[in-house]
Amino acid sequence: MIAHHVLFWLKADITEAQKAAFRKSLETLEKIEVVKTFHLGAPAPIERAVVDTSYTFSLLLIFEDLAAHDVYQVHPLHKAFLDEFKIYFEKVIIYDAN
Repeated sequence: MIAHHVLFWLKADITEAQKAAFRKSLETLEKIEVVKTFHLGAPAPIERAVVDTSYTFSLLLIFEDLAAHDVYQVHPLHKAFLDEFKIYFEKVIIYDAN
């Protein structure tokens, strides 16, 4: 299995409407057939020194294998999300683990 964890920091000047559109577009990624598990969230209200709550959204996808991950990367829904919303990112960090 491959866990694909993406943390997004949106630009400071993004409006609430743009933020909502960003989230709605992220939600469409759950429809990609190779996604086994999907979780989209925002920082939980947990205050501990080791917890980073500075990001805007967390996207966690689980794939069966590396081949499924590779299908996801070129899928039209993923590409459409990136094409429209990559200009909203101030920062993005991805953690892939198997």
